[in-house]
Amino acid sequence: MSLFDLTGRVAVVSGAAQGMGRATALAIGEAGADVVLVDRQLAGAESTADRIRALGRRALVSACDVSDPEAIAGLFREVDDAFGRVDFLGNIAGDGSLARPEDLTIAELHRVLQNLVVGRFAMCQEAGRRMLARGHGSIMNIGSLASTTALGRGHIAYSMAMGAVVQMTRELSTEWSHRGVRVNCVTPAQVVNPSLSARMADDPTLEGRFLRGIPAGRLGRPEDIMGLAVLLASDASAWITGAIIPMDGGNLAMNAGGTPGHQSFPVQAFRAEETR
Repeated sequence: MSLFDLTGRVAVVSGAAQGMGRATALAIGEAGADVVLVDRQLAGAESTADRIRALGRRALVSACDVSDPEAIAGLFREVDDAFGRVDFLGNIAGDGSLARPEDLTIAELHRVLQNLVVGRFAMCQEAGRRMLARGHGSIMNIGSLASTTALGRGHIAYSMAMGAVVQMTRELSTEWSHRGVRVNCVTPAQVVNPSLSARMADDPTLEGRFLRGIPAGRLGRPEDIMGLAVLLASDASAWITGAIIPMDGGNLAMNAGGTPGHQSFPVQAFRAEETR
């Protein structure tokens, strides 16, 4: 469908070696775009690039440190030289940290905020400047449901950063949308990646606790981002901007005391006021 056709467009995708970054890059490439793949894991990014080149698209690989604004500026100069334009930014890469609030060091908090907030902003800024000059472009930030509801379990630095990413998205959309640049944020629940898999291996009860809050009955998969990425990169979403889009299997919609339909529970009468 022409609404979703990205032929001739250029996308920059961070975290492209694995997980949602890789899935986003592949989806964008399949829809017709040339792709700049950013990841410190060069072998993984090159593997993704090979898949994209096999589709007949161009692919540029960079090991840019997405927490370093100077390195990000250099990355976009490379993009200028190679492609001369940027139409879509998939702002995905970034590292969090787990620590109890009473134990979190200020230095570690600064590191997380630098990585997930300052770095994400610098990526938006560099891409946005180029998009604004052409009067057209789309940015997809990856946030988290941790921006909206608290996770506990030592996520305070990560949740603070994700809250900033969501509000950054709203502000950039408000500033830029009338000039042709759309900015949206996808907020996933638990999507399986190597880090999450390791945590679930260490704690056999963790996956079950996650699933109790996900009515769809499964954890997220990296490929769940693919349709959203193409939608947000394409003209099919021309009037969608400033949106915070959950990708969570129904997690955010469910009341904290709710019971997913796939779990058994006793049926009994109750008065309506008991649910208030």
